[in-house]
Amino acid sequence: MRFKFLIFLALLTYMLNPALADTGNKKEISVYTGTFDVIDKEGDDQTTLFGIEHKNPDLFRNTFLGKISPVSGGFMTGDSSVYLYTGIEGQYGVGPLKILPSFTPGYYEKGDGKDLGSVLEFKSEIKIGFDIFENSKLGYSYSHISNNDWGDSNPGTDNQQITFSKNF
Repeated sequence: MRFKFLIFLALLTYMLNPALADTGNKKEISVYTGTFDVIDKEGDDQTTLFGIEHKNPDLFRNTFLGKISPVSGGFMTGDSSVYLYTGIEGQYGVGPLKILPSFTPGYYEKGDGKDLGSVLEFKSEIKIGFDIFENSKLGYSYSHISNNDWGDSNPGTDNQQITFSKNF
């Protein structure tokens, strides 16, 4: 538990350190917190989660599907579970409202928490964000993580988060 927390803290420090940032590139850092396994019928796996996510707005590309960009990040739950991921995120805007669907495969370590059946898990997420200040967003997201029946079992988990994002 302590080792995982230190690794997560080191990742957080690295991503937020302005000395490591490229002066020519913009970066968007998001921090979020919420509930892991929000639809837990047994009630034994539901816990809190805390995470961080990184996007580089310079890498957004307009495609036939809309504006797409790479996204990477990770979270840790109150039961020492860790999920590290990287994938793609779309961005669709209606005035100050942003709709951000994403798909991110990643590495899952159960710790003392829920066994999702595999270390390879896939997260599908929909996020709704609002521009609250210049270069800042506040959002709500709902995600589902599962292994597509590639693991020993596939119980999956649904999560919800509140997100704060800032462009640097």
